[in-house]
Amino acid sequence: MNGWTLFDFLIYDHNMKKAGEKVKQMQTSEQDNILGLETFSENILYEDNHLLAVYKPAGMLTQGDRSGRVSLLDLGKEWLRVQYNKPGKAFLGLLHRLDRPVSGVVLFAKTSKAAGRLSEQFRNRIVKKVYLAVIHSHLTPPQGDSIMYLVRDGSRSTVTLFSHPKAQRAELSYRTLQEREETSLVRIVLRTGRRHQIRAQLAALGHPIVGDRRYGSPLTIKEHAIALQAHSLTFLHPISKEEVYLEAPMPELWPWKF
Repeated sequence: MNGWTLFDFLIYDHNMKKAGEKVKQMQTSEQDNILGLETFSENILYEDNHLLAVYKPAGMLTQGDRSGRVSLLDLGKEWLRVQYNKPGKAFLGLLHRLDRPVSGVVLFAKTSKAAGRLSEQFRNRIVKKVYLAVIHSHLTPPQGDSIMYLVRDGSRSTVTLFSHPKAQRAELSYRTLQEREETSLVRIVLRTGRRHQIRAQLAALGHPIVGDRRYGSPLTIKEHAIALQAHSLTFLHPISKEEVYLEAPMPELWPWKF
């Protein structure tokens, strides 16, 4: 068990009914507490007095939902509470989210001042978000820009006409990094942050993300996982104003190996 990953911990604990019960179990069971918190610390990409950046594995929720499954935010708050011996609940501000099947960098704020300043950067699109995806087939041309209009359609986002009353403009740029016979590794720079944007736009181009059965992939990687990673974030530090670059490690298993 000493080699557990965050995803393993999620599976181990996924039958708990409420996030609060999960945290309570972490507090009352010494062995579970060590496993959860030690695993969390191994996934920390950056930390200072104001920020905490963590690698989120595919399959884990960024924030709790009605399912009650343990989330990255739950674990982060509990890790801070234990790590710094806080008497009550630890503050951890959620700045952005990744879809459950997406892995990669998630940035949290440890203070309300940092949360406010970083949230403004996200709103004003100052934060540069770069993704990596493994897609079916090959993009033609191998690099370019994609501008579409998306609308929510149940659990999906679909492409629509710009004249649709609920249409949202979605922009991204892409560049093919490597190709295999049936798949490609693509770098994507997100210009807007629409729901399922990358997944919907690549599918509309005829190249769904490997494992993303909701958007047309015929393949399955594993439950609640697709070949899409939030690879890096670049932003201005909320206090020092210096540029900060954070990068997630590349997955090493299929379908990521090229």
